[in-house]
Amino acid sequence: MIYSNLLYFLVAIFLFTMTSGTDSPSLTLPYAAAALACFFMFFDILARSAFARAKGRGSAAYFKTEKRFSVLALLFYANALYLCDIRHYLSPLSISGKIPSFINFGGLAVFIFFLLLMWRRARPVYETTFGRRYSNRAFLGSNLKANLPIILPWAVLSLLYDLIALLPFPELDGFIHSRTGDIVSFIFFLLLVVIFFPPMVRRLWGCTPFPDSPLLDHLQQFFKKQNFSAKVYIWPLFEGRVLTAGVMGVLPGLRYVLVTPALLESLTTEELDAVMAHEIGHIKKKHLFLYLLIIAGFSVAAGFFLEPLTFFLLSRQYFYTLATIIGESPETLLAVLMAAITLLFMVLYFRFLFGFFIRNFERQADLHVFDAIGSSHSLISAFEKIAVISGNTRDHPSWHHFGIGQRVSYLEKCEADPSWITRHNRKVRFSLLAFALFIGASSFGQSLLPSERWTAEYEDQYLAYNIEQKHIQEPDKAIWLRLAGDLMQHKKMEKKALLAYQKALQLEPENPNLLNNYAWLLLTAENKKLRDPLEALSMARFAAMKQPQGHILDTLATAYWANNFIEKAVETEKQAIFAAPPQREYYLQQIDTFQNSSYENNLPESE
Repeated sequence: MIYSNLLYFLVAIFLFTMTSGTDSPSLTLPYAAAALACFFMFFDILARSAFARAKGRGSAAYFKTEKRFSVLALLFYANALYLCDIRHYLSPLSISGKIPSFINFGGLAVFIFFLLLMWRRARPVYETTFGRRYSNRAFLGSNLKANLPIILPWAVLSLLYDLIALLPFPELDGFIHSRTGDIVSFIFFLLLVVIFFPPMVRRLWGCTPFPDSPLLDHLQQFFKKQNFSAKVYIWPLFEGRVLTAGVMGVLPGLRYVLVTPALLESLTTEELDAVMAHEIGHIKKKHLFLYLLIIAGFSVAAGFFLEPLTFFLLSRQYFYTLATIIGESPETLLAVLMAAITLLFMVLYFRFLFGFFIRNFERQADLHVFDAIGSSHSLISAFEKIAVISGNTRDHPSWHHFGIGQRVSYLEKCEADPSWITRHNRKVRFSLLAFALFIGASSFGQSLLPSERWTAEYEDQYLAYNIEQKHIQEPDKAIWLRLAGDLMQHKKMEKKALLAYQKALQLEPENPNLLNNYAWLLLTAENKKLRDPLEALSMARFAAMKQPQGHILDTLATAYWANNFIEKAVETEKQAIFAAPPQREYYLQQIDTFQNSSYENNLPESE
């Protein structure tokens, strides 16, 4: 359950953080509030109907309905975010932008409210299924406490980041957002989870110490033989009627083994030892620590793939063509595409990569029974009991666990041939090595991508798109055609540049900068067929008469040189020096070029 809920909350947090506030929301506050209320009411109606159908059909129907409506809550939440401009109306929570995390907390609260509506409708079914009476308030509080451990680390770190940003130490804020700061933050996150998480979860889940008894003494003796120490607690998960156990806590003094009453009632001592051996296997194989590393690896992998992808998309012409076709700005289209891609990447990462490791860590923990006890017979017997009592779930695998039938089959295979134990441990080691290489490549691989070229291309493409849109909006202004021509000339699209200049000249035939840029292209085009020194001289003369600035006089001087008027070229270049002294060195080089080389041999050939 906790793995699925982790994924739901990750998606919800992502959906909210990817929405951008707007100064002009599409709906005014009363209409936005009314629309959000409609989302809540419609979701509530659907939940009431679905849970009514699940009533009396057992725990499997209850869990299936809850899972389906958790996903549906995400869909409703996503639509509410974008249609009701929730971020905009929550912006005052940030206290004038000082604590942005408060906005995120408010946004997540909207998703939690959808879950509260679901749990409210689930309560009667839960009471029938698990035989326990609750008030609405108690039931909702119980579910909230069960899920708080998932979001509290994120909430605490977000708030700490904001508080650090408020401190009058800009160097500290800069350090926090540096690569070294990211490492320090991750170490702090590990300490937070390792030290505070286990006791916090134990309290939130209502776990109570295992009562003094011969069974507790037996378990402690078993732990001691395995060189393992942990406190044992009763876990009242779903009124204790779920047959399961768990372990949490990396440090021995803050390590807890949790066992549900139903599991204690159903298993023999030997079977319970086998289940404990499984939980010990998680600690021996460092699975809890590895879970944290794999979760943290998402941000590293996302940084490698998603940031360069942003510049890649912005550097592609088809991206702007799509923006034009659908009538959206590149900014809006990019936000939507990156949100969709990031969400897909997140789901794939956690559903498949993280799920792969969870399943195989569980199998590796199963195999520890051979080291702890010497045989898997007791664990197989425990699994078979759990499958029958839980409602014939033997052949029901999930994304984070192999099915009980699959686990039993593998244990039987290992009983017959112990080399399968070595094979699986080797598989896990190589998988972890591959993951480490993947994360390492993600950390340092950005330098191998042509990010600088994509950035340069993005700047050109973005500028070209905006110029084109401005020309569409203001077709009678030559400046947009001139800027288009300048950009095309920079990109060596010389024919298109000439066409843009010619169209611009039809609108403003006496614009000196336009005349100058057109003349320069006629003089310096890499494609010699496009050169026209005589026409360039005529244009440059007219431009210099209208506006005798240094760069325009330089173009005129070059035109004189191209037409073999060397003395006039030198004289005009000297006027350019007088008009723009800071460019003196460049103009002196030009004079040297005019005097010592010919136009035909000095300018580049077309390819």
